[in-house]
Amino acid sequence: MDPIKKEDRRVVNIRTADFTPITTHGTPDGAVLQLNEAKPLGHGFYIYKMEPGTTTVAHKHKGDEEFLILEGDLSDHDGVEYGPGDLVWLRDGTIHNSSTKNGCVIAVYAEAPEGS
Repeated sequence: MDPIKKEDRRVVNIRTADFTPITTHGTPDGAVLQLNEAKPLGHGFYIYKMEPGTTTVAHKHKGDEEFLILEGDLSDHDGVEYGPGDLVWLRDGTIHNSSTKNGCVIAVYAEAPEGS
């Protein structure tokens, strides 16, 4: 087998990489680290970071959303709380928003956020 070409691999560390701030409907809404530049930001697989004391904008996904809490705490609008190691699946069309007391880092797979 041939070695993988440099242009065919990207590697970053989630603790030292630069995250891209995102907005939803003109409102700041966390930050994303996504290596696949062929997909729009926030589509497919990415790492999502929320600062302490923040709440996401309510949103609905086209397609299922799956996420794994890597660090910190997260609560959905209905009071369900998640912590490190929790793997969450939300059905296509589910509307939610989330908040964090102490900040969090989440691995996400989402096909397409609302409005995309």
